[in-house]
Amino acid sequence: MLSSFKNDLQICVIGASGGIGRCLLKKLDNDQSVKSIYTFSRKEISPISNKVKTFHIDITSEDSVKKASSHITNQSIDLIVVATGILHDDGIVPEKRISDLNPMNMQKLYEVNTIGPAMIAKYFIPLLDSTEKSVFAVLSARVGSIKDNSLGGWTSYRASKAALNMIIKTISIETARTIPNAIIVGLHPGTVDTNLSKPFQKNISKEKLFSPNYSVEKLLSVINNLEAKDSGGIFAWDGKQIDY
Repeated sequence: MLSSFKNDLQICVIGASGGIGRCLLKKLDNDQSVKSIYTFSRKEISPISNKVKTFHIDITSEDSVKKASSHITNQSIDLIVVATGILHDDGIVPEKRISDLNPMNMQKLYEVNTIGPAMIAKYFIPLLDSTEKSVFAVLSARVGSIKDNSLGGWTSYRASKAALNMIIKTISIETARTIPNAIIVGLHPGTVDTNLSKPFQKNISKEKLFSPNYSVEKLLSVINNLEAKDSGGIFAWDGKQIDY
């Protein structure tokens, strides 16, 4: 599954209790090339095998992210996947028009979708293997593309993901100097049948609504095919690069 990496992989999955994170964890657990998986989530999850180690994280707290990273000692991590994100929550729904904008809701989306992954990058990227291919991948979204925005709406979510994409690009430039073999990317998983997309599936055709299993298989294929030149890019589930 991850044939372009070395064997005995050390992997981190952050957001392992979500729909995509849970599926990703199961897939990696069944991969014989994976030696150990460090999982981090706000909600408690049960380890599914001896190679899975679970820890708590609150990505909206820098102290929590820093503490979470400290659980990994004397290890060179090959792959870090940040499978966190928020589109809606109690009292939060995507805006249809500018009059719907709410500063508290905007702040929440930025905390989870933008600042959280940035803090994860701050403390986890230094743990990447510096000798061979390693990847730091964050779930982003096609609607975060400024060039691709032809419909409007969803202002806070779009903006939080657009900001995330800029953070990915900026961090990739610095990381290329310090960890030359590391690849920093954003991934668009498609529209996946999870709680995040549930309220918005009505007008999605069946062929465009992916199961978590299908999406994760595609994302792992994208990760496996990444090369150093791809660092800083945002890639969709089909491997195609998304414009900023």
